[in-house]
Amino acid sequence: MTEVRAPAAEGNLTCGVKQWPAMPLGEVAPIIRRPVKLDRLAKYREIGARSFGRGLFEKPQFDGAEATWEKPVLVAKGDLVFSNIKAWEGAISWATEAHDGCIASHRYITCVPRVDLALPEFLARYLLSRNGLAAVGQASRGSADRNRTLSLAALATIPVPVPPLEYQQRIVRHLEQLTEKTRQLEAHLDATERDAERLIRGYLFGTQDDSPGKRRLSELVSQRPPDVAVDGTAQYRFAGVYSFGRGVFASAVKMGSEFAYERLSTVRAGDFIYPKLMAWEGALGVVPPECDGMVVSPEFPVFTVNTQEVLPEVLDIYFRTPDVWPALAEVSGGTNARRRRLQPATFLNYEMPVPSMDRQLKIRAIYQHTQALLARHTAIRQANAALLPATLERVFAEPQ
Repeated sequence: MTEVRAPAAEGNLTCGVKQWPAMPLGEVAPIIRRPVKLDRLAKYREIGARSFGRGLFEKPQFDGAEATWEKPVLVAKGDLVFSNIKAWEGAISWATEAHDGCIASHRYITCVPRVDLALPEFLARYLLSRNGLAAVGQASRGSADRNRTLSLAALATIPVPVPPLEYQQRIVRHLEQLTEKTRQLEAHLDATERDAERLIRGYLFGTQDDSPGKRRLSELVSQRPPDVAVDGTAQYRFAGVYSFGRGVFASAVKMGSEFAYERLSTVRAGDFIYPKLMAWEGALGVVPPECDGMVVSPEFPVFTVNTQEVLPEVLDIYFRTPDVWPALAEVSGGTNARRRRLQPATFLNYEMPVPSMDRQLKIRAIYQHTQALLARHTAIRQANAALLPATLERVFAEPQ
């Protein structure tokens, strides 16, 4: 497992927005809307814009007869694209060849940059910088953040820098190279973590000739009853469990008067817990040290692990494995797929492979090494995610 670092920013491409002429966006990239009349017999590709500068994405193809909204607009390569309800939080991008001919709902705004003045990639990057996004925010009207709509008239008046096209091309190339480096780093981290998961699960499940025997969970864990009588005047820090094998986390702090449960359960580091309602989609896990002493509702069975028979890390690895979840879904009762519950008695009757304690100790050592690796990766991912926004600020910084 190799050590990796976030890529470094390169070059000195400070734009100096005060050094170049500024023009209203409406003059540089006029708003052009291309209404589309949907044909019920035709198929359409629809795009949307992610917030926080994460670009455009294509939605599943649909038939015109399935459309539930009116007045869609056509998107063409080179368009500057805004979500009029999320532009203030960075739902701004440009259309590439991959998006040419797609449609977007009437809530999207398309601007077409003048080819003699500006590149769409340059304009989008500027509008995603601190100064640009502040201007977009001011042009988005509404009394609450979740209810702000970008005004077409105000959008057209936003001043944007217009350096020579050659300079814009240099900036765009630099930012594209940096974006690709950050993407490659994320892919490398993902691949390293998948390799670590395969390694550790290989030790747990064994090979066809070396598969460990199965044992009922009733031999490995024991359920504890709720132990906290709720006081309406007291505060309680809750733990939760993410679905899809993402583990136990610190959740909300609530007053006893905010919920109807009369009793709660204290969880300790090393306990095993799950919500009855969501266990079937991988919401199971071992309580980490940072959640020690928190509480969960009676909808979360709490189990003490018999560490003489199985290590908590082995349980955590096993129940975070996606291949295990379908079997849990089968034994979770309920007629509605989204309302299936895994009852404690059923869980305790479930059988899982349990390696010898010698192998479990090896698994724990690998698991601990993997957790340290993930912690380092988290720091690298945070630095990697901050690199492009920091570069945008440097590129578009105003001289002091």
